[in-house]
Amino acid sequence: MTDTGHAHHHGHAPPSLLDKGVPGVAGSGHKAAVYTCLMHPEIVGDAPGSCPKCGMTLILVAGTGAGESDDSELRDLTLRMWIGTALSIPLVILAMSPMVGLHDLFGLQPRARGWVEFVMGTPVVLWVGWPILRKFWFSLVHRELNMYSLIGLGVGLAYLFSLAAVFFPAWFPQEFREHDGAVGTYFEAAAVIVTLVILGDVLQLRAMGQTSQAIQQLLKRAPNLAWRLRDDGSEEQVALDMVAVGNRLRVKPGEKVPVDGIVLEGASRIDESMMTGEPVPVAKAAGDKVFGATVNGNGSLTIRAERVDADTLLARIVHMVGEAQRTRAPIQRLADVIAAYFVQVVVGIAVVTALTWWFVGSDPRFTYAFLNAVAVLIVACPCAVGLATPISMTVAMGQGARAGILFRNAEAIERMRDIDTVVVDKTGTLTRGHPALTDFAFEGIGDDEALSLTAGVEQLSEHPIGLAIVEGAKARGLVPKTAGAFEAVNGLWVQADIDGKRVLVGSRQFLEQHKVDTKK
Repeated sequence: MTDTGHAHHHGHAPPSLLDKGVPGVAGSGHKAAVYTCLMHPEIVGDAPGSCPKCGMTLILVAGTGAGESDDSELRDLTLRMWIGTALSIPLVILAMSPMVGLHDLFGLQPRARGWVEFVMGTPVVLWVGWPILRKFWFSLVHRELNMYSLIGLGVGLAYLFSLAAVFFPAWFPQEFREHDGAVGTYFEAAAVIVTLVILGDVLQLRAMGQTSQAIQQLLKRAPNLAWRLRDDGSEEQVALDMVAVGNRLRVKPGEKVPVDGIVLEGASRIDESMMTGEPVPVAKAAGDKVFGATVNGNGSLTIRAERVDADTLLARIVHMVGEAQRTRAPIQRLADVIAAYFVQVVVGIAVVTALTWWFVGSDPRFTYAFLNAVAVLIVACPCAVGLATPISMTVAMGQGARAGILFRNAEAIERMRDIDTVVVDKTGTLTRGHPALTDFAFEGIGDDEALSLTAGVEQLSEHPIGLAIVEGAKARGLVPKTAGAFEAVNGLWVQADIDGKRVLVGSRQFLEQHKVDTKK
């Protein structure tokens, strides 16, 4: 028999987080929510909102707050994106039709076409683009220039120019007019830019939502109720936040351990795979430690609560994941420095571009100066510099948490690019994560007969390897024999009477003690 999850029969879990704890992590309460800004991680709040520096939405990095993370903003931005798309596409077709020789495609006069573009473009810029304009205003008020500074400036200038062209065409000289006599507008450019930026925000929020869900899944592993023992020995079911250090708790078969504690009475096996990755449940008896959110086996335990609420290992792990999301990798700090100067440099380049076209460009100089300056502001938007790196880090941490991989800080993710060799143990990593019967060999007795006898003894045991033997026998069409006078010692052996014979199943040492030759 081979174990596809772990090779030790009735063994113990290897050293892990359970033994070492999580040093350097001080829990702030796993029920308290922590929100932070993606671009300014020093901004921390306990409720959803906007960053006071840049206006960006604060993202959930730890805790549950009032429950599941709110996705109302994602729904709002998604609606704005679809409305922006529905208006921008026909707006682009309408604006581009004269440039491809389709002057009469819609049967509109030049001035009427400008009014239609105004009617279609204004909702996109002012309503769909309101979150962008709001962030643009924040960046100016707090002097925290960012990518929205450039977007807002470019879109705003293009829209205001177009607005003047529609309402006050007489203000513009002849060189500003197209061949049909109308002043050129740029509603379609402003609308398309706004829609694309909102699309980027929607994708960003979805990525952040996946990370928040991964943390929520960790929190959901903890039970909500616990059985607390009174002084008279009776028990009462209480909410988990009512459990205090020193309380005696009952952990019934199949239930999750509510908090970290010490076993006072009883014996059982506990599945600690969520903490250690170890698929084989660990035997627990009086004096052993147990950890919140791990799953009890068939036995009943009485434990004393040692760590509750934010001090439990699960809460500290969740807090560690949240703290890691707020750390900055070296490449992020470099991106922050670049972004801090990038906006000023781009604005300066836009001014130089406008002056160059004004003084040495071809006629109409003002038109070319204005358009090229706006083009510099929009095209040079540092979206990738400001968002790509922190988004990639945050998503990596969230996906890692979902897969059971925890990062202590963002720098660890960046340094992984230098890894050329990965060493892992086989426990639940390269295997199925649970024991299964794959091969067996017996001497002096038929294989089917021997496996039926072994399964007959093991079916009375709760050990996971014993259960794997029973399942393996059934999978081969065998019926485990009926056993009586069953005895077991955890980690060593089991034995029972079958058909008047004593059947022994156990470790090599146990069998050798009973004069069974195991060297063949």
